[in-house]
Amino acid sequence: MLAKTRERMGEHYTANQVLGRTQTIGCVAVEITQRCNLDCTLCYLSEHSQSVKDIPIDEVFKRLDEVLAHYGEGTHVQITGGDPTLRKHSELIEIVRYASDIGLYPALFTNGIAATRTLLENLAAVGLQDVAFHVDTTQRRAGYQTEMDLNVIRKDYIARAQGLGLMVVFNTTVHEGNFHHIPNLVRFFIAQSAEIGLVSFQLQAETGRGEWGSRDALITQQSMKKQIETGSARTLPWGVVDFGHSDCHSYMPTTVVNNRVFPVIGERTLFGHFLSHFEHIRTDRHATSFQVLMDYGLALLKRPRSWWPAVSYAVGQLRQMGKHLLLGRGQVNKLSFFMQNFMDANELVQERVDACSFMVMTAEGPVSMCEHNAKRDDFILKPLVVEKQDGSTEHYVPIPEMPSYRKASGAN
Repeated sequence: MLAKTRERMGEHYTANQVLGRTQTIGCVAVEITQRCNLDCTLCYLSEHSQSVKDIPIDEVFKRLDEVLAHYGEGTHVQITGGDPTLRKHSELIEIVRYASDIGLYPALFTNGIAATRTLLENLAAVGLQDVAFHVDTTQRRAGYQTEMDLNVIRKDYIARAQGLGLMVVFNTTVHEGNFHHIPNLVRFFIAQSAEIGLVSFQLQAETGRGEWGSRDALITQQSMKKQIETGSARTLPWGVVDFGHSDCHSYMPTTVVNNRVFPVIGERTLFGHFLSHFEHIRTDRHATSFQVLMDYGLALLKRPRSWWPAVSYAVGQLRQMGKHLLLGRGQVNKLSFFMQNFMDANELVQERVDACSFMVMTAEGPVSMCEHNAKRDDFILKPLVVEKQDGSTEHYVPIPEMPSYRKASGAN
């Protein structure tokens, strides 16, 4: 599977490329409903979404099986939609349980409105790994005008997930109206880094739906990096870690000590050396800093040639952190910054589609997320014949009221 990923990455399989070494794919989305309880200005959903019936749970299980078959155990799978919390909670729990039982790492992607503490407890109990909350001003939540206003909601969501063993992620769509708020938002995430593991910024893209079109020229990967650096109060070594296609993603793993941000690794050559020697180690993203050190420390003992670079790296990190380790009472939090540069629906670049690291599992197999969003109706409005676990079949018609789909499915 890793070999197939390396082949697919082509020239983007560099010495510093994570995909094809430690992971076969970034993640795979499985959409369990098309319905949503918000109306975002940059919505990627179809105009038919609210009318589309949820796919049968046996079809969901089949798609999870396909994720495992294509990408292997330990693959991160987004349980998403629409908003997945609008599906029957008993079915949502069974879906997460199934994903976990077959060896996938399930994450709930939600706007959080219906993600109650009780629901999160139940999902964590059956194997949920992460919860990713989408909160930003494109959602036009009543009474919240700015990203800073929305921090009240973000804090509430953090509290809901606290103590459940879930990695908390926040997704933010970046547009002209909130671009200048990003530094303050980054400061908020840093202050909450004891509870947040990753923050992801999605740059505005034209899907052909929603109220807003293509992004302003102001919003680029480079300008966003500057905004994150402004909020972090330091220059960050972007480009050390390659994650997928360079035009699609930027990834910056950091640690936070005493509210100060420190990049995990700052030298491209050193990271390439690290990958070549330790690509066999697959660390749980929920692991503590101590657990991570133990995993790599034990592996390091078997590689004497790596001792000196490792010692030099450790000394360099300690020098950077200096007094902040004492002032922060030795607490070291992990916080990663991730940026997704989605393509406009009418400007798909085939090379980027081919090297995609974020896929959607459909009835026909995995499809690039950007391609799926560009052709969404082709996938969600297609009738299906679903094989059920008891051996029988079910004819699924997404919108029974649409004559063309009734005819295509053979339904009466």
